[in-house]
Amino acid sequence: MNEALPDVPEVRVVGLPQLTSGFDLVERLDLPMHLKVHGPLEPMGGEQLAQLSERINLKGRGGAGFPFHKKLRSVAEAAIKRGVRPVVVVNGSEDEPACRKDTVLINRAPHLILDGALLCAEAMGARTLVIGVTRESTQRSMEAALAERGLSNGRRSALRARVQRNPVRMVTGAAASLIRSIDGGPAIPPGRKVSASRSGVGGAPTLLSNAETFAQLAIASRIGPERYGNTGLYDEPGTVLLTVSGAVARPMVIEVPTGVPLRYVLQLAGAPPVPQGVLTGGYHGKWIDAATVDEAIVSRTSLQQVGGSLGAGAILPIGQNTCPLGESLRVAQWLAEESAGQCGPCYLGLPAAARGLEDILNGGGPAALEAVKQVAKNVKRRGACSHPDGSAMFLESTVKAFTDDLAAHVLGNGCGRPVEGVLPLFETGRAPTGVPGGGEENGPSRQKIFVDWTLCRGHGLCADILPEVFQLGADGFPTVAQAEVPRFAEAKAVRAVRRCPALALRIEEDTRGQAPSSRGSLPVLSQGRGRRALGR
Repeated sequence: MNEALPDVPEVRVVGLPQLTSGFDLVERLDLPMHLKVHGPLEPMGGEQLAQLSERINLKGRGGAGFPFHKKLRSVAEAAIKRGVRPVVVVNGSEDEPACRKDTVLINRAPHLILDGALLCAEAMGARTLVIGVTRESTQRSMEAALAERGLSNGRRSALRARVQRNPVRMVTGAAASLIRSIDGGPAIPPGRKVSASRSGVGGAPTLLSNAETFAQLAIASRIGPERYGNTGLYDEPGTVLLTVSGAVARPMVIEVPTGVPLRYVLQLAGAPPVPQGVLTGGYHGKWIDAATVDEAIVSRTSLQQVGGSLGAGAILPIGQNTCPLGESLRVAQWLAEESAGQCGPCYLGLPAAARGLEDILNGGGPAALEAVKQVAKNVKRRGACSHPDGSAMFLESTVKAFTDDLAAHVLGNGCGRPVEGVLPLFETGRAPTGVPGGGEENGPSRQKIFVDWTLCRGHGLCADILPEVFQLGADGFPTVAQAEVPRFAEAKAVRAVRRCPALALRIEEDTRGQAPSSRGSLPVLSQGRGRRALGR
C-alpha cells in the first residue's frame, strides 16, 4: 500500500530553478537568505501588476486556472467603486492527499509567496493580509516568515497580517470556505455563491489566489516579462510545480518549464515504463492512458487537448499490476467522505456514486454502470462549491479511460488484478465526516424525523429543505418513513417540519445513551402541532 506523502517530499528541478532557487543551499529560506537568493523587490502600481500578469499569461495555480490580471483588476475596480480597502488572501490550503507543491513552497520559500501578496496589497492599498493553511508545518513556517518581516495582526499595524489555520478537508480549500472561516464561520462553503472580487472577507473586495500564483508573480516582478518568457512555452511561459506520486519509485515535487514532455517527468520519478494510466490534475482531475502520455507535454492547453487536466498539479501514474477501477473506488469513497454534508446532491450523490462503482466491481452488470453515469451527471453544478463537479469529473473520466477493465467487470468476472492502493490517501479516521473541524456539530445524531403517511400528500418541500434526509421516489413521495437527522442539519429539520403543508412531519429527540442537556436541543414536536409550537 502506498504510504501518505510527507509534508515536504523530495524536490527536483528541470532546467534553471525559479521558484525553487536556493533549495540546494538551505532547507528553508529565511528572510536574509531569501534576499541573498532572489534580491530586493521594487513596489509596482496596480495597473503595472495587472499588465505584467497579462503579459506572462499568469493563471491561478490552484486548479481553476482563472487569469490573474482579470481578478486583480476586478478587485481594484470594486474597491474604488465602493470606496473601501480590499483584502488580500493567500490560499495555501492544500488538502488533497496527492498534492504537496504549495506545502513545499510555504515550508521552504515562504517569503517568495509573501513577496507577491505584499506587492498586490501595497498596489491596491489593502490593509489586511491573510494566509490560509491547514497543516501545522505550514502554519509554523508562515508565522515565522511574518515575524521575520515584522508583520503582525496588531490594531496599529499599517498592514494587519495573520495566518488562518483550518482543518485538513477537501472542501476547506475552496475560496468561499476560506473566506467564511476568516470571517469566523465554519470552513465550509456558504449556500450563496458570491464573487470574492466583489464581496469577500468582511464584505470587502478580496484578492484571493493560490500560494504558487503569488510566488510566480514575485518571480516575474523581479526578472521582468521578457526574461520570464524565455522559459517555457510562448503562450504559457515560466515554470510549473508538479507533485508526482502514485506508482513511482521516488515521490517528489518537481519544478519544470512548461513544454517538457510528461513522459520525461514520469521517468524522473521512476514511474513504470508503460503505465496503465496516469491521473492528471489530482482527485478532481482526469485519467489519460499510456499511449496518450507520449503525446502530452506539461501545459494546461496540451493536457486539455489529450483529455487530461493540469488542475492542482498532481500527476499519478498506476502500473499494470493493479486494478484501475479498484484504485479509483478508493478515491471515490474518500471524495464522498470529504463532502461538507450540506448539499443534498453532494452529500447523498457522491456516496451513491461510490457505491455504484463498487457494484460494478462486484459484478453488478450494465445496470450498475448506468447508475454511476446517472449519479455523476446529476451531482454536477448543484453544490455550493466545486467538490461535486470535480468528483463527478473524476468518476466520468474513470469510466471513460478504462474501458477494457470496465467490460471485464461489467460483462465478465473482473480483471483478476488486486487493488494495491498506490494512490495516496490520508489515514482512515484522520478527520470527521460532515462539517469540518469536529466539535458539537459533528457529534452523533440527537434527533429523528418521522413521516406520517396518513397525512403526507407528496408536496415535496421536505426534500427541498432537507435533502440530507429526504429524497422523493418515482411517485413523488419521500423514500423513507423515518431517519436520523445529522447534527449540522437540525435547524433545517425544524424548518421542514414548520413548512410541511400537510403537517405530516414530526421530530423526536433520541435520548438513548445521552445525558440530559438543556443546551442546543431541538424542541420535541408532535404531529399536527408543529406550526403552533414554532410560530409562523
